[in-house]
Amino acid sequence: MDLMEYQAKELFAKHGVPVLPGETVDTPEAARGVAERIGKPVVVKAQVKTGGRGKAGGVKLADTPEEAVARATDILGLDIKGHLVRKVLVTEASDIDTEYYVSFLLDRANRSYLAMASAEGGMEIEQLAVERPEALAKVPVDAVKGVDETKAREIVAAAKIPADVADQVTAIVQSLWQVFVEEEATLVEVNPLCRTPDGRIVALDGKVTLDGNAEFRHKDVFSAYADVVADDDLEGRAKAKDLNYVKLDGQVGIIGNGAGLVMSTLDVVAYAGEKHGGVKPANFLDIGGGASAQVMADGLEIILSDPDVKSVFVNVFGGITSCDAVADGIVQALGMLGDAAHKPLVVRLDGNNVDEGHRILSEANLPQVTVVDTMDGAADKAAELAGAAL
Repeated sequence: MDLMEYQAKELFAKHGVPVLPGETVDTPEAARGVAERIGKPVVVKAQVKTGGRGKAGGVKLADTPEEAVARATDILGLDIKGHLVRKVLVTEASDIDTEYYVSFLLDRANRSYLAMASAEGGMEIEQLAVERPEALAKVPVDAVKGVDETKAREIVAAAKIPADVADQVTAIVQSLWQVFVEEEATLVEVNPLCRTPDGRIVALDGKVTLDGNAEFRHKDVFSAYADVVADDDLEGRAKAKDLNYVKLDGQVGIIGNGAGLVMSTLDVVAYAGEKHGGVKPANFLDIGGGASAQVMADGLEIILSDPDVKSVFVNVFGGITSCDAVADGIVQALGMLGDAAHKPLVVRLDGNNVDEGHRILSEANLPQVTVVDTMDGAADKAAELAGAAL
């Protein structure tokens, strides 16, 4: 489960990571009260489970309580990459001397943990990782030994954190590791970890992903945070329909049956998109083995309501559920959705009863549906359609 910033900071504070005071509110007038209680300039920050909030206008400075009301009015109701802002965090503003970056994550490829840190944090950390990878330290962490003071200092040194704040950052790295292991997270990230002009180190932002498989051991945390997902949030709506959906930042909607097939589909779409304007996958959606008309309709409804989606790629291998049943599901789903299903769909079927599935789609003669026999060809067509719509 991905947490919002304010939730991540609550866990940080619980484990001794320094954060600035603030409160979440859902009305502009409530923002006034928080700003008055803080008694200093504040930052009003959209609380949504996606990055790029600052660039989308979801983070604004307010010098007075009246300005806090105005900034909250600007941000509440804003759509940021398909996420509707229903809450804002009003937190004390801080002057920034230097921005650092620290994270712990599950390194699935190496079946271990990984610490990443840099003396150059901030909004362009992804760009830094691509253009100057040597500036982003990557330090493997042994799952048994964990992160003690010695390991924390190794991480801080590898990141080239200045010596005059190394002790503070070392302590924070140890505390972040405690968040990671005690809360059973798969990601803990602070960007930026800020050095203030007076030499203090504070976490100005935070991102935490909790391992859903550990929910039974952390029912208090999951129950406290699960009900804040807005009905208008794509992932929240998908979860309510029991769909295994993750929002991404691309333009090609993806539906597949089986996590492995969907992951492969993401890769081929990303590769195909390089020659069609750089389009990328817009989501992960695994409908599982039972691709019924209702499941297909629910999946399409979620994907098509994403304003970033320009085309949809349905990639299904017929096994337990045969291709003719999948084709029937697609036809019925599009009929159920009506005018809402106006974006182009590229369908690739393979496996059990594939010929019958193709016959059903051909006879339905749906104008928005293009059937392509191969996975690579279908990915290319979906990327082409998405690129043409940009």
